Amino acid sequence: MVLQQQILEMFPSFKAVCSENYHPPFYHHPDPESTELTVDSRLEELSLDFIQVDWSCITWEVAKNLENNRTRAGIILTENQQFQGMISRRRFWEQMSRPYSLDLFAQRPIQFLYPFVETDLLVLNSKTTIVEATQLALKRSAELVYEPLVVFTDQGKYGILDTHHLLMAHAHIHILTTKLLQQSSQQLEAVNLELKRLASLDGLTEIANRRHFNDYLCQVWQQAYQVKSPLSLVLIDVDYFKRYNDAYGHLAGDDCLRQVAKTLKKVERNSYNLVARYGGEEFAVILPNSTPEQAREITSVIQRSMNDLAIPHVRSKVSPIVTLSMGVATCIPSWEKSPQDLVQAADDALYQVKKSGRNGVLFAEELVAYSESESSREQP
Repeated sequence: MVLQQQILEMFPSFKAVCSENYHPPFYHHPDPESTELTVDSRLEELSLDFIQVDWSCITWEVAKNLENNRTRAGIILTENQQFQGMISRRRFWEQMSRPYSLDLFAQRPIQFLYPFVETDLLVLNSKTTIVEATQLALKRSAELVYEPLVVFTDQGKYGILDTHHLLMAHAHIHILTTKLLQQSSQQLEAVNLELKRLASLDGLTEIANRRHFNDYLCQVWQQAYQVKSPLSLVLIDVDYFKRYNDAYGHLAGDDCLRQVAKTLKKVERNSYNLVARYGGEEFAVILPNSTPEQAREITSVIQRSMNDLAIPHVRSKVSPIVTLSMGVATCIPSWEKSPQDLVQAADDALYQVKKSGRNGVLFAEELVAYSESESSREQP
């Protein structure tokens, strides 16, 4: 009883084990988040305790070692520097709290105590990943789940890894992996959006391409149909563009188209208007909720901007600078019409402008009157 009283006074941990309200101690280890852990991180990257004692060490000395190192999860046992086993802190104090254990083991070598606390050890290589080690640890029986792991290195050293620290590291990896997956998903979404945007652009002029033009026209057509609002379309052709290429070369021709596209972009006064390359030297401007008067104003802005741009064109038959021919059509979409009807009307107007000399604007509603006057002049 005197020996037991001495131990109770010297070792608070032993006193806690002896009490009825004993709870396993919470071991504090370096925060896993302070290290750069990934899904491929290995056990060697965690905090391993390489403390070991020989079989011949007196149990009393082991008790002092554990008491002086409260974060120590257990002790490696060796004989002539060869690994023999591991005693966890929890099992050590539990066994020492049993009746007569003090009298039996306190002054004897630890090897006499070991058979009473020995368990199935989980021994892993330090190269084992944290994820795999966690899976193996959690497969153990319930009574062994929180037993420390034994980790051996390539240098033949054996260390102890607290299961709590392992689980914390695994949780950190899980959180980090989840964040990375979310970031990857967001990045993938951003990439897809960018690819979608690039797929909708003309490679030369960097404005909407023909495919995007077709999709957007159908979209705004449906919207205009629902609210019965006007929809205007301007088809544009660069006058005598083949002659321009012949005079200045195709590289200059490409640059000319880029400048025209940049000028046309100025009419995108809101997010609803769309300027697109229709094909070759042809462009198109979709003007949702625009009346013929508003469309006329847009074409006037385009003409003034082209005049200010003043791109030289020595082989043009209508002007010393690059000019545009424009056909405009406006309608209120209805069930008996289609977007192609609007395109056809604007194209007919553009054709008539080009036929009559280029460098002008003609509206589809003016086309009928224009055709009638041309027909009357042709009669004898």
